[in-house]
Amino acid sequence: MYPIVRFAKEMLVHRNAPPLAVGEDHVSHHICWPWDLDPWMELNNGRTLTLYDLGRIPMAGRSGLIPVLRANGWGITVAGSTVRYRRRVRAFDRIEMRSRLVCWDARFFYMEQSMWKTSAECASHAMLRSAVTGPKGIVSPAEVVAALGLDAVSPPMPDWIAAWVAADAERPWPPMRD
Repeated sequence: MYPIVRFAKEMLVHRNAPPLAVGEDHVSHHICWPWDLDPWMELNNGRTLTLYDLGRIPMAGRSGLIPVLRANGWGITVAGSTVRYRRRVRAFDRIEMRSRLVCWDARFFYMEQSMWKTSAECASHAMLRSAVTGPKGIVSPAEVVAALGLDAVSPPMPDWIAAWVAADAERPWPPMRD
């Protein structure tokens, strides 16, 4: 079940936070509750992705994206992700989450997020590709950025994101069936 109460809390806590510029971190704090655990008593990998939602959506609000989406009848969807897990998160662990928009290309926005157990101990790191969608399909990032009143030129795409984009483009779609 989607954590609606936690989502509402994040939106409420960050409702008056200052606006974010492209590349600035949105920082949020979370607790791993017992219902977030898998049978091995650590944060479930699926719940990790859901918790990352709780960082991205307020980040979108602080960047001014949510009013632009509503005004244009647009939505936003995750179009791809990869997560690197490095440290266990257990019940009642406190997590600092950092979320930021890194860059965009002709079709997608690229964001990175990380969960930190301490200031020096990263538990996981996610890279996501998101698309803004409208009645006719994907809305170009250039159109979205213009609606936000921002410079249409993306920050440079880091090599590690470009490598992920290239590797993902090599993967067959649709996948092969036996």
